[in-house]
Formats: sequence, structure tokens, C-alpha cells
Amino acid sequence: MDINSKTNLLCLLGSPVEHSFSPNIHNYLINKNNLNMKYLCFDVKSDDLGNAVKGIKALGIKGCNVTIPHKVDIMKYLDEVEKNALLIGAVNTIKNDNGKLIGYNTDGIGFVKSIIDKGHDISNKKILIIGAGGAARSIAVEMASNGVKEIEIRNRSKKNAKEICDIINENFNVNSKSSTDIITKEDLENIDIIINTTPIGMDKDKDNCPIDESIYLIKKDILLCDIVYNPQETKFISWGKNNNLDIVYGIDMLINQAIQGFYIWTDIYVNDHENLKDILKNV
Repeated sequence: MDINSKTNLLCLLGSPVEHSFSPNIHNYLINKNNLNMKYLCFDVKSDDLGNAVKGIKALGIKGCNVTIPHKVDIMKYLDEVEKNALLIGAVNTIKNDNGKLIGYNTDGIGFVKSIIDKGHDISNKKILIIGAGGAARSIAVEMASNGVKEIEIRNRSKKNAKEICDIINENFNVNSKSSTDIITKEDLENIDIIINTTPIGMDKDKDNCPIDESIYLIKKDILLCDIVYNPQETKFISWGKNNNLDIVYGIDMLINQAIQGFYIWTDIYVNDHENLKDILKNV
């Protein structure tokens, strides 16, 4: 689609943004649906965030994604924030609804969609989440919204894990507990889904694993999920495969959260997961 006087703009706000896959995903979706739109990245420093949000309104930008380090601070500049995003305490997607900026968080939605796409039902399941950052918070809230039975969060800092558990226990009919204990074989034999939400496995940590790789499980009907998407084949994923567990990759969550954001902006739901995975392999 050529750029002309009627071209609408979508964008990413963050710093840094040069390694983002979002332009590849969204410009593919735009072209696939013959929309007169373009998706660009803007490196916005923290001191300029308020002015950048004013620019969204002033320039009529239709929507944007928000990434590190702005997912929390962006909320004070918005006109409205969706309920689960408020509970999560972070926004990664904004819709400009005729000058009214509405914030959403699609990370947890994308994650749950990845599990459902794999053929799993999460209702009444016991969940073990490793890590207690923003991704853990969004995943825990969305899974609680979808009726899991129990959520346990293991993290080096008890404070961060307890904060998430308090949100779950106060807002959902789900039992949630936190711990700083090292994960054991016995722990894993008593859960249905294990999720790594830490950055362990990516970049400088690519040779590390968030659990003891020597653990060999008797129980095999455990779903293993890693939100790290680069590299796709993390040590955690390899451990799961060695134990013959079913796997959900980080790239699946990345694509599904983007598809949900695209739907928020355009009212178009695209189910083109495999093509997007092929595109991102070459990025």
C-alpha cells in the first residue's frame, strides 16, 4: 500500500526499540488486509513520554504499542484503562478512540490464546509461574480470569511475588501463593502448567535454565511454556523436550498478543500464526 494523504499511523513507543519485531508483524497484517496504514517505531525517552502521548492525540495516531520502560508510567497519561490492565498495573497497547486514549494489556491474552491454540483447557488447572515481573503479573491475571484452580509464583524476591498473589486472591476466586524455594521434582509432579516469565534463557543468559536440568519427571502431562522468544529453543524448552512434555514457545505469545492489539485497533481478527512465525524466523 502506497503512503498518501489518507494513510493512518500505528506505532511503538519505547526505548530502545531497534530490536522490536512489532513492525514486521503489524506491517504484514496491514498489507494482508489491504489497509491504508503504516506501523513505525519511536524511541521515546522517559522525560519525553508525556509529550509523546500528547503527540498521539495531536497527530491523530490511531494506536500504539508500549514497551520497556514505559508500560507503567504511560497509564497516568491515558483517559481510560481497561479493568485487567489496571489490575496488572501496566499497559502495552493504546487505542485512540476519536481522541480518547484507552489502555489495554494484551500480554496475558496472547499467552492464554497460545495455550488454547495448543489444545489445552486451563480451567481448574494448577499453575506454577517462575518470575514475578510485569509478564508474570499479566499472565497471572489473565489465567485467573479464565478460571484456573491455583497459581503459585516462585521468585527470588518474595515481595514481588506476594504482590501478584495478593491481586489474584483479592479479585478472583483462585488460590494463589508465593515462594522463594528452589523448584523440586515433587513440585513439578503436582502442577499442570509451568511457565517461565524470567529473561533466563535469552541473550547473555542463553546457557542458563530457570530450573535444575537434571530433574527427570515421571508425570508427562505437564504443559511447559517459555515467554522467551529469542532464541526460540531455550535451555528450558530443551529440558521440557527431554522430559517429553508438551511445549508452548515464547514466539507464540508474542504473535498472539500482537494479533490481539491489531484487533483492538482495527476490529479485524487475523488467524495467520504460522506465516508470521516464518516471517520472524528471518528477522
